[in-house]
Amino acid sequence: MLALNGYYDGKQIQTFEQVHAKKNQKLIITVLDEFIEEKPQKTSISARGSLSKYANPNLWTKEKSAWKEMAGKKLGLCRLHIICI
Repeated sequence: MLALNGYYDGKQIQTFEQVHAKKNQKLIITVLDEFIEEKPQKTSISARGSLSKYANPNLWTKEKSAWKEMAGKKLGLCRLHIICI
């Protein structure tokens, strides 16, 4: 005979250990007057890809040199030939 610990989640019985029962094997289920504390389920919220609808594929080629161009314009680095070639 094997005794397992578990709980009823409102839909089905969940066991804390692995069940090693065979098909059609009889079970004795005892419902206790004790309760376990429910842990709130973590919801994963991600912003990944949320701005993709605003992406403009025509501007992707300009991204490679965008920083150099803006830094050169703002800092006057084009005159010093540090960034702008």
